[in-house]
Amino acid sequence: MTDVSARHPGSPRPCHPARPAPARRRAHSALAALAGALLVLTLHGAWAQSGPTWWWQIEWPRTEFAKYSVDFSEIRTGCPRKDCIPSIDNPRFEPLDEVTLPDREPVIGLRIGDDARAYPLRILIRHEIVNDVVGGVPVVVTFCPLCNTSIVFERTVDGRVLEFGVTGKLRNSDLVMYDRQTESWWQQFLGEAIVGEMTGARLKFLPARIESFAKFRARAPRGKVLVPNNPGARGYGINPYPEYDSSSYPFLYEGSLPEAIAPLERVVRVGEEAWSLALVRERKTITKGDLVIRWEPGQASALDTAVIAEGFDVGNVTVQRKNAGGALEDVPYSVDFAFAFHAFHPAVPIYTE
Repeated sequence: MTDVSARHPGSPRPCHPARPAPARRRAHSALAALAGALLVLTLHGAWAQSGPTWWWQIEWPRTEFAKYSVDFSEIRTGCPRKDCIPSIDNPRFEPLDEVTLPDREPVIGLRIGDDARAYPLRILIRHEIVNDVVGGVPVVVTFCPLCNTSIVFERTVDGRVLEFGVTGKLRNSDLVMYDRQTESWWQQFLGEAIVGEMTGARLKFLPARIESFAKFRARAPRGKVLVPNNPGARGYGINPYPEYDSSSYPFLYEGSLPEAIAPLERVVRVGEEAWSLALVRERKTITKGDLVIRWEPGQASALDTAVIAEGFDVGNVTVQRKNAGGALEDVPYSVDFAFAFHAFHPAVPIYTE
């Protein structure tokens, strides 16, 4: 999660057309924007070393900063304010047979009971969080583009239904969410509250698939598809991070890197274990105990070409376990960049062979 309007030189560039302006005005505006962004990041870095900044305390008067589980210096500014990337709190859906998307378009496919819904990454890449109720269960559907991490959580904690938004902060280049009930801050990668009243609380991971639209359509022909509330408001279908997943180094990340795998290679994470996507792709099926990981082609990367549907083929991953009767059941998993898994599990090796 980061504001695509304030990037350092050499980082992925936004695809929004510039407004017509004289060259001098454009140059002055660009310099002013760069100076402002550098000032915010510099001041943030200086203030956050010993504790929450006075700026944070003004912006977040309801956050209980005395409770935290991480070093505040690890939290940095991705975009300058709360809700700078707007969550979707009143999602709109249409029947699958009324929605036209390219077959290879990536979606998060979620089924609870008879309720099946697809959340296209073309929408989530612009909003990062969708608060929804599926099959009667309050859920939060999340996507962090900088870590390539798609996770669905149940958003009820100790009987209390929470609603989530974007803090504008990052830790290990990963989205830091907040709940609107207590304004505690939550690490998306872990589903854990790291600052505020809820510190230490964890969200329940729910099984969901990161799959192509064609795969979702085949397994849920009566499903529904998330559509934009305002189709013209944002560049849906356009990747604001072109060629990011072929970069040599992650954006807004300062931690160590894994040794046996490139930092922006994908890994399949199940719990606290991870397999390189290249290995899963090569073997097609990996079995460990009752765990079965499968790969097949047909899904575009959301972080490759400017047009999402034209991205290179990362394929479809399914992760299941055999139950007591021998049948396979979906389990929670994610497909992350290797650096992100290493950042949160630095002592755990990634299976590459």
